[in-house]
Amino acid sequence: MNTFAQDQLLQRVDAKTQLAGSNRMEVLLFSLGTRETFGINVFKVREVTKTPVVTRTPNLPRGVKGVISLRGQIIPVVDLAQFINIDDPAVSSGATMMVTEFSRRTQGFLVDEVDRIIRVEWDKIKAPDNVVSGAETLVTAITELEGGRLVSILDVEQILVSAFGEVGIPDIPAAPAVERSLFFADDSTIARKKIQEVLDKLGISYHQASNGHEAWTKLRGLAEHASASGRSLKETISVILTDAEMPEMDGYVLTKQIKADHRFRDIPVIMHSSLSSEANKAMGK
Repeated sequence: MNTFAQDQLLQRVDAKTQLAGSNRMEVLLFSLGTRETFGINVFKVREVTKTPVVTRTPNLPRGVKGVISLRGQIIPVVDLAQFINIDDPAVSSGATMMVTEFSRRTQGFLVDEVDRIIRVEWDKIKAPDNVVSGAETLVTAITELEGGRLVSILDVEQILVSAFGEVGIPDIPAAPAVERSLFFADDSTIARKKIQEVLDKLGISYHQASNGHEAWTKLRGLAEHASASGRSLKETISVILTDAEMPEMDGYVLTKQIKADHRFRDIPVIMHSSLSSEANKAMGK
């Protein structure tokens, strides 16, 4: 695959919107010059092209090769191999660049080569266990292809934080002493951390989950406990906040499950995502 431009992606929006609520995602497979196969959600990729000339600038963070001008926009270019600790230039050529768009930012990721797009059921995408997970992990999920080959799906949000630092949480005025509780689900470690920081500053108690399946299990448990206690579930949960893309069960299916259960009828659900391109907005609508 040499090029896949934004207009080609937009032409596929109608087909992709059928993924919403089907508990499936499309993954773009790529390599960094080693035996390992990596993946990224197709909806985070704007285009794939041969690596252009990259202009180096002073005092770049580790792994940031420089910047390029892309259709009048200056964007940073990140060498993914360095973030995966592959520093041997003979191994990863960086000959291919994936232009990604998420979290309202555009950046280029250098890879060795791009393979193909696969469609995967979310329940076949598993969160990494404690051996490879942690605060600084760059792998958000793992799936298995036919033949037993494993694909590591990268946490590109964490990569940006590692490269450019975290966005600070602004000062938030003390909230009035009102009993409120929120339930949120997100597979990204950095996203959960930021949500917790905001809620702590607001003085809001919370329950959390790292994927949709875990969230639905915990939500049903909270509903059963409220019913057994003779309390309204809304006294326990004021609002549910969920990510759109998560392993095992995505936010679309989680929302469908919640809305189909009468016990949650008075509890609003807010879905959020780092996916921010026009194609992604169309899918959200």
